[in-house]
This record gives sequence, structure tokens and C-alpha cells, in this order.
Amino acid sequence: MDVRIGDVLIMKKPHPCGCNRMIVLRSGADFKLSCEKCERVFMSSRSNIEKSIKKIERNES
Repeated sequence: MDVRIGDVLIMKKPHPCGCNRMIVLRSGADFKLSCEKCERVFMSSRSNIEKSIKKIERNES
């Protein structure tokens, strides 16, 4: 799956704050994501994140 830094991932399940949009800060063997609403930063493995992605929004710039 082609996920780049700066992409917004729309997840299947929301974060505990209620937002399901995550910004990619780092990608590799694992992802570093930031919640768009509460700005919490967390890391998770690539396999877990790829399973829970519903849609990817690209920032074309």
C-alpha cells in the first residue's frame, strides 16, 4: 500500500476522541500518526494500520 508522509488516512474505527482522520508523520515498518482532532501522536505497526484504513486522501503539493 502506498502511504506517504502528509497523507490523511480515514480509518474504519474512530480514535477515542471520536475522529477517524489521521495524519501520517512517518512511514516505514511502522507508522507514526497524529489524530486530526485531538493531535495525539502514536505509533503502530504497518500491518495493523493497513488493515484499518478505509480511504487515503493525498495532499497534492
